[in-house]
Amino acid sequence: MKLYSTNLKAEEVNFETALITGLAPDKGLYMPKALPHFSEEELVALKDEEYPEIAFQLLKKILEGEIDEESLRVITYDAYDYEVPLEEVDENTFIMRLDRGPTASFKDFAARMMARLMQFYLKKENKELTILTATSGDTGSAVAHAFYGLDNIKVIVLFPETEVSDRQRKQMTTLDKNISALAIDGKFDDCQAMVKQAFADNDLKHLNLSSANSINIGRLVPQTLYYFYSYLKLRDYPEEIIFSIPSGNFGNMMGCVLAKNMGVPIKKIIASVNENDEVPGFLNTGEYEKIVPSKNCISNAMNVGHPSNLARLIAIYGGEMDEQGNINKLPDMDRLNDDIYSTSVTDEETKAVVKEFFEEHNICIEPHGAVGIKGLIDYRASTNDNTLAVTLETAHPAKFPAEVEDAIGIEPEPPQSLKEIEGKEEHMELLDTDYEKFKSYLKERLE
Repeated sequence: MKLYSTNLKAEEVNFETALITGLAPDKGLYMPKALPHFSEEELVALKDEEYPEIAFQLLKKILEGEIDEESLRVITYDAYDYEVPLEEVDENTFIMRLDRGPTASFKDFAARMMARLMQFYLKKENKELTILTATSGDTGSAVAHAFYGLDNIKVIVLFPETEVSDRQRKQMTTLDKNISALAIDGKFDDCQAMVKQAFADNDLKHLNLSSANSINIGRLVPQTLYYFYSYLKLRDYPEEIIFSIPSGNFGNMMGCVLAKNMGVPIKKIIASVNENDEVPGFLNTGEYEKIVPSKNCISNAMNVGHPSNLARLIAIYGGEMDEQGNINKLPDMDRLNDDIYSTSVTDEETKAVVKEFFEEHNICIEPHGAVGIKGLIDYRASTNDNTLAVTLETAHPAKFPAEVEDAIGIEPEPPQSLKEIEGKEEHMELLDTDYEKFKSYLKERLE
């Protein structure tokens, strides 16, 4: 696999280099120059397999020449040792529950695979690495747990102090060993900007910094796999399918775009956002305006006013966007709108969907999943398209007990992974958004 930078000013690299460095030296995001295509025969052959084997067979082709098969098989089966339920709502609607991993979030799918791949390459090269990651909620906990206790790797997680739930915070702050948590007096976009600035800071090059955010291609590649999986379980090739994806930093949706480009017959990708509606606005007008500061919504992991992965989306449709959000070349807007429908969902609409789904279907969902469902409802209302659709439940309802209880009157029962963190001592430091203070913290901690 050869990868290029979306800013088009850096040399092409292989997967290992892109994975370990995270961000390209020109501040762009790495994108595969070409993607493998899976034929009908290859897809049909996987239909009866379970998730780990499907993931292994797909990755074997995607990462051909990057890692030996036996190591990849061990890594994949170790990463995916939990179930991936597809819950039927009606004959044309399913919920894919991506909330059964160790941190009860879809971020487990990408973080666990990425952590194991990183450790594989670092051990091979006898190198050490420090992961910097900004989180609006679930990324930080998934990354912290995925890397917890691994040799050769330290992790520093930045999160907006007042915009994560108690359980999201505790999943980051109750770990120690190689994990450090920084609560930032600001927004997720401030956390992300500080991380990006550190990557580009020549004074910090000697610290061997890398990213575990969805800016890292190692996060994006595993996020293609569950789109293949749900298609294989619910459709017969070449029947089409629709996915509705709760979207914040747009890494999850980009995984779906890559799956479509690799051969999954996806009729429409619904990018469902909360009140941070910069992407629906862009698709409607062709003009992009960041939302600064981002709006604070109950689907807090999606409180993103400038999604990093938008640069990748624009690139795959023939355009160019720099790291500041400036569009230097407009993508093919007709093709983009043919493939993707994006809609904004208010907090009131989100609460109403949580309540209605529980009352009408006896299905408990949380705010992010509700945004995905409302996106599908909006799409069907505007198109009368009843093609079989899968909406993504991206976190366990118990991660947002107050919001869910407010909507349905019942606090959801937490899984064991969430029960275990209650009462544990928290370890974190507080910082404001001054980059120089963050830089000093990194030097003191890592030099």
